[in-house]
Amino acid sequence: MNFRNALLIIAVLILPTSSAPATVYYVDVNSTGQLPPYTNWATAATVIQDAVDTAISGDLILVTNGNYKVGGRAVYGAATNRVTVDRAVTVQSVNGPDSTAIEGDGGAMWPGSIPSGIRCVYLTNGATLIGFTLTNGASRGTGDLTNEQSGGGIWCEAGSVTISNCVLTRNFANRLGGGVFRGTLNSCLLVSNTAYYSGGGAYGSILQNCTINSNSTVRDFVGPGGAIGGGGACSSTLQNCTINANRVGSTGGDAPGGSTGGGALSSFLQNCTVSSNSAGYGGGVMYGVVNNSIIISNQAFSGGGAYGATLNNCVLEYNGANYGGGAVLGGDGTLLGSMTDCTVVYNVANFLTNFGPGIGGGIVGGVFTNCIIYYNVNQLYVNQLSGDYTSNYNGGAFNYCCTAPLPRFGTRNITNEPLFVINSNLFGDFHLQSNSPCINSGNNSAITNNTDLDGNPRIVGGTVDIGAYEFQTPTSVLSYAWLQQYGLPADGSADYADPDGDGMNNWQEWHTGTNPNDASSLLKMLSPSNNVSGLNVTWQSVSGITYFLDRSSNLGSQPAFSNIQSSIVGQAGTTTYTDVTATNGGPYFYRVGVQ
Repeated sequence: MNFRNALLIIAVLILPTSSAPATVYYVDVNSTGQLPPYTNWATAATVIQDAVDTAISGDLILVTNGNYKVGGRAVYGAATNRVTVDRAVTVQSVNGPDSTAIEGDGGAMWPGSIPSGIRCVYLTNGATLIGFTLTNGASRGTGDLTNEQSGGGIWCEAGSVTISNCVLTRNFANRLGGGVFRGTLNSCLLVSNTAYYSGGGAYGSILQNCTINSNSTVRDFVGPGGAIGGGGACSSTLQNCTINANRVGSTGGDAPGGSTGGGALSSFLQNCTVSSNSAGYGGGVMYGVVNNSIIISNQAFSGGGAYGATLNNCVLEYNGANYGGGAVLGGDGTLLGSMTDCTVVYNVANFLTNFGPGIGGGIVGGVFTNCIIYYNVNQLYVNQLSGDYTSNYNGGAFNYCCTAPLPRFGTRNITNEPLFVINSNLFGDFHLQSNSPCINSGNNSAITNNTDLDGNPRIVGGTVDIGAYEFQTPTSVLSYAWLQQYGLPADGSADYADPDGDGMNNWQEWHTGTNPNDASSLLKMLSPSNNVSGLNVTWQSVSGITYFLDRSSNLGSQPAFSNIQSSIVGQAGTTTYTDVTATNGGPYFYRVGVQ
């Protein structure tokens, strides 16, 4: 019998699936016909919580005009919220925060009194709140430190909560986050909120395109350490935000009482304006990282603009400190601040306090690279009258900076005036003029961003400029300060010329730090000499230039040379390196270069 294999093909049709459309629920504080499930305006709920309790994840709750200030639901013990959004729904007003408010109950605004406060809103993971004013909310004065005592206006489970187009005002937290605790906020206004400890406006939040104005923290802290403070924000990320007129503690920067970070504490700032904030330490910001931002007119006892922070591509102007560091106070080594590609101008130290003469009108301590630190003053009124603007710094480490007087230590610093477009102690435009010595005078390896403060390319012409703004149309690829030092034109005609005929063109002379008008000043190997430890290799060198040394034993091989030592700090006149591995007959060939 013959058997034939049969092939069975089973076709399965898979139909696309889709989730059920979201249900819309309606809330109207003036509704006269409320009836569950509140799915039209005629039967709208009068209390937002009723609509939330009816909805499921993915639903939308629309709220029309009115002030919603009744009802409440406890979360985490006895912490009561006017609205508890405990599912991933969207709660949205119809006409925005000017027309629709959720009001808590300020209750006991100080720890130690009866804990009767009611927070405005609790939001769980995945929930969204759009278009409300949140006001007069308060956390409890007892219970869990973060769950019950934090977030006077809004308490969020995590950053996955979204809050958009909202106004948070006159809320109070007994612990952290007067306006909001955690969450992601877009295009919101946080104004006149207060936290007892940290984050008057926001704590642990992500804020984008927000305004944080006139918020505060209450408690002073003895000493500059610790996360107590952050009048505007603490432990948060802020992008494209305005942080204005926030303050920390009862001192407001008038004494060293320990209040820290008037605008922001231990936060990350990108493309922000930080202005008119005050604290004991770090009037504008303390700790954290600040990129591409303007820090202006802040006030502190120490570190008017910033204290112990890392700043990149920033302008710090018109900040004041009663004692030290109108712009940045580097601290005691454990609180060291740093700046790269920044402009620090017209900052002031010492308003004739009882703590002795002010120090470092611009900065005190810290590490500075590619920065302009100029026109800063001590003893404001005295120095303005005398025209003495030499009090730019007290201590600190400087490389590729424009400041005066010339720092004792560091590499390729210049004292030339920076030549701003508008140079004024009342109003300035701190972009560089076309003949500024700061053009092409920085260090490319130090930059942290591909764009400058304006968002323009950070390197134009081959070498980064000193300061926060990159001049966009340079005519030479050499440092303008170097060209001006040797009387050479900056129109590009001298870039590759060899006026002293030593075989090194001006581009090479600039990189090696040699004199383009002196034929004897050049990078040149000298005769080696024997040493009991090996072979001494010597070359003409310049103090402050960093060299590398390569070696070969066979010029016909590829690659011909290999590196034997980098980061050799040059000495004035000559530098010698002992090759301790050159212990046999050789041959040895060497070459030296500039890093």
